[in-house]
Amino acid sequence: MRAIVCTKYGTPDVLQLKEVEKPTPKDNEVRIQIHAAIVTPSDCAFRKANPFIIRLLYGLMRPKNNILGVELAGEIESVGKDVKLFKKGDQVFGISPNSFGAHAEYMCLPEDKSVIIKPVNAAYEEAAGVCDGALTALIFLRDTAIIQSGQKVLIHGASGSVGAYAVQLAKYFGAEVTGVCSSTNLELVKSLGADQVIDYTEEDFTKSDQTYDVIFDAVGKRSFSQCKSSLKQRGIYLSTVPSLGVMLQMLWTSKIGSKKAIFTAAGLKQNKENLNFLKELVEAGKIKSVIDRRYPLEQTAEAHRYVEKGHKKGNVVITFGT
Repeated sequence: MRAIVCTKYGTPDVLQLKEVEKPTPKDNEVRIQIHAAIVTPSDCAFRKANPFIIRLLYGLMRPKNNILGVELAGEIESVGKDVKLFKKGDQVFGISPNSFGAHAEYMCLPEDKSVIIKPVNAAYEEAAGVCDGALTALIFLRDTAIIQSGQKVLIHGASGSVGAYAVQLAKYFGAEVTGVCSSTNLELVKSLGADQVIDYTEEDFTKSDQTYDVIFDAVGKRSFSQCKSSLKQRGIYLSTVPSLGVMLQMLWTSKIGSKKAIFTAAGLKQNKENLNFLKELVEAGKIKSVIDRRYPLEQTAEAHRYVEKGHKKGNVVITFGT
């Protein structure tokens, strides 16, 4: 099978299209023929080993997992003898956060991992896209901020993969949503349901007199100290980027003051229940994928280069010509 192989850390040039052995499913595994996968900023971080902690977790000198890619959608091609939940031909979507491997034509996953039947009204590319930002946004808003109907929520980076789904989910939970993005993405964010949209190239939301119950920095660009005056009493600041500053702010605000800075390791908290919840929202028309660009598998390095520019809207999809 064809796969994008990464045997050393570095620039996108380290990604090589190679023929590798097709995996064989274990008794409790399914083998998925992948039709769509995603390139995310996390994929770029793992490829570069930046931050350095990646080397401590996934290989000091070189990657332990040579095939990157976490989010996927495809078709069950074969099943192990003990598999009960799936059958050959099932159309599925999900994530592989531990072993990666989605940037290949086939991969095997245990049936009890975060893979389920995809939404009936979503194409493979759209289903894979939901796995990128929506799972993260759900954990931050529903489980961490415990978002409530009627709250005022600001999403910074509202056109990115996490932000685009955060806008839609916040609206679903009944919040009044303000999206912050660049001028080129104002109409997109409005179309996702934002009640107000702020062009950060023209206006700094931290300088206005508006206050919010939740400020969700989905791109890690604004600090808690910058946002604090824009939070209501007992307001919550969320960031997807676990910088040292955010960690110190979390520790400090957990002891002092009513306004809190919170980070959560959303990737460690994903499960089938979250996927099923999002599947129902997709099928009900409550959330939709935002796909910026599509690249064939052999152009995965180009997809990395584009994602690293930091200006993508929603998801960047890898296609497999199937």
